[in-house]
Amino acid sequence: MANKVKTKKNIGKKLLKILIVILLIIAVLSASCAVVNIVLARSHYEYAYSFAPVEYEEQLVPEIGEDGYYTFVTDGDFKVVQLTDIHIGSGFLSSKKDNMAMNAVAAMLSAEKPDLVTVTGDIAYPIPFQSGTINNKTSAVLFADLMEQLGVYWAPVFGNHDTESFSYYTREQIGEIYSSEEYPHCLFQPGPEDVHGVGNYVINVKNTLGQITQSIFMIDSNDYTSKSLKSTITWDYDCIHADQVEWYKNTVDALTEENYGIMPNSIAFFHIPLIEMREAWYAYRDNGYQDTEDIQFIYGKCGEKEGVVLCSEYNQGFFDAVLEKGSTKGIFVGHDHLNNFSIIYKGVQMTYSNSVDYLAYFGISKLGSQRGCTVITLKPDGTYEYTPENYYQEKYQAKEAKEEVTMQEYEH
Repeated sequence: MANKVKTKKNIGKKLLKILIVILLIIAVLSASCAVVNIVLARSHYEYAYSFAPVEYEEQLVPEIGEDGYYTFVTDGDFKVVQLTDIHIGSGFLSSKKDNMAMNAVAAMLSAEKPDLVTVTGDIAYPIPFQSGTINNKTSAVLFADLMEQLGVYWAPVFGNHDTESFSYYTREQIGEIYSSEEYPHCLFQPGPEDVHGVGNYVINVKNTLGQITQSIFMIDSNDYTSKSLKSTITWDYDCIHADQVEWYKNTVDALTEENYGIMPNSIAFFHIPLIEMREAWYAYRDNGYQDTEDIQFIYGKCGEKEGVVLCSEYNQGFFDAVLEKGSTKGIFVGHDHLNNFSIIYKGVQMTYSNSVDYLAYFGISKLGSQRGCTVITLKPDGTYEYTPENYYQEKYQAKEAKEEVTMQEYEH
């Protein structure tokens, strides 16, 4: 009996030793990865600052208006470039692809010379098995450094990957970085504290008479319905909440009053598409890819697997508010990296931008049809024009040679 007890004690000691060894190995590997990531981060920052600033003949400079929002003043066209899903990992596994993403962004902005860049989420991609880190701050700082070096005014909203439940930093903390004095070209504003999301704000374009020719709504479409890992794994995406909808409606009313009683036209940017975008696409598809009374297809492809639109299953009324107010004529989103179509539903145009992503989808760095941006020209009369632009056009001259890609074809 004593021998059995002694044997059990020995087994217990051996198991404890094995556990300690395993924990030590994990600690050493974690520390090693952290050191490597710090070294790589420095090289990435150096790379970001190696790009030449965008050359403007005369760059428009925004000022804070009496309403608290940034305002640009011009009597001419106003160019917006939408970027989405940059997906900078900032870890040892994503180093090469991070540089490719920065190279693409710099090439497109240097050629387009936009008055404003809107970034519709997922700047960061802190997924450890693809990037090698869960530190989302490094990616945010790296991209902000790149944009500051380029000298381009830009306005971001958050996506679902920017602040994962397992990431180090929250939306509030990353928002403080974007709105800090260190990045004067970043026009991010955190928005009302009593409203869901971080980064619900407006940028106005006015003419020299003081009239708003276009209001640009930047809205946080949130991330997941809960902060649990399960919600992340099951892609349980959140939506624009009811209090954000009220903020939107109240802001339209306030802008109307500010604009001498005339409701300004507006466009909206956020990350996760509305459920109405899925409804419109599926109805168009089920009708044999033919327009209906409520649906007019404009351009593009639905390239996600099985032609899906990945949106929230919840709906708290943002699209209905858009119809009710009549101000917002266009909605621009990201999120689905292989979808780049534009469709009009009940008079409201909804558009996926081309994405930048080299990292999030396995093999996407070798595909090219979806990579690029959307160029939106706001007209002095309150209308706008927009075109999808592919990165692999000759007009985008990259600092580093562009990678070889397959320009894939989609069935629809």
